[in-house]
Amino acid sequence: MNVAIIPARGGSKRILRKNLRSFCNKPIIAWSIEAALNSAQFDKVIVSTDDDEIAQFAIEKGADVPFVRPAELSDDHAITRDVVNHALTWLAENEQPAEYCCVLYATAPFVTSNDLASAFAQLKSSKRDFCFAATSFPFPIQRAFYFTPQGDIEMFDKKQMKTRSQDLQEAYHDAGQFYWGKADAFLKNLPMYSQHASAFLMPRYRVQDIDTEEDWETAELLFSAIQSRGM
Repeated sequence: MNVAIIPARGGSKRILRKNLRSFCNKPIIAWSIEAALNSAQFDKVIVSTDDDEIAQFAIEKGADVPFVRPAELSDDHAITRDVVNHALTWLAENEQPAEYCCVLYATAPFVTSNDLASAFAQLKSSKRDFCFAATSFPFPIQRAFYFTPQGDIEMFDKKQMKTRSQDLQEAYHDAGQFYWGKADAFLKNLPMYSQHASAFLMPRYRVQDIDTEEDWETAELLFSAIQSRGM
């Protein structure tokens, strides 16, 4: 059995009721539910939530909400892996064990059904345990700097001060959108950023964290532009 797990707790301090807030004319979680359902990759699309309103909306959109997420997995300190493992354990004990699982964030409107299908195909062909969405940094990370307590500028790696940007190794980061994997690999807590995983590369214009009001506005502008161009 393949299962999609969409974590969506009710509390959110930086953006209140974030998972149900309207994003380009529909609650943001709707985009993730629709992408999962339309991908035709899952026997079940489960929303893991502690919130009655989110649960009701998810069911109306065609997702399953077979349990209420425990309170200890619903606060600001909850770890995604623990939430996923709870859902996988619940399925194994109450319905049917999953073989493959895809963790899809509720605030990932840029993810398409084709992304999910292609990443699953990559997971199987790679013979690894995980495949997660990633993208490249827009600027060489070797040139990054920080501010000291005195307000001075210091480079993280001073040896790269005079290295040409085209000679620096390109760097990538987790897109924070979805994570495919073998169910037993999640339950064994195998590390994601390791030889156990492959990265499904996405273009930078379809990767945006949505944690602040500025993030939200930027994401809507990007999303609207993508839709207007039919990309």
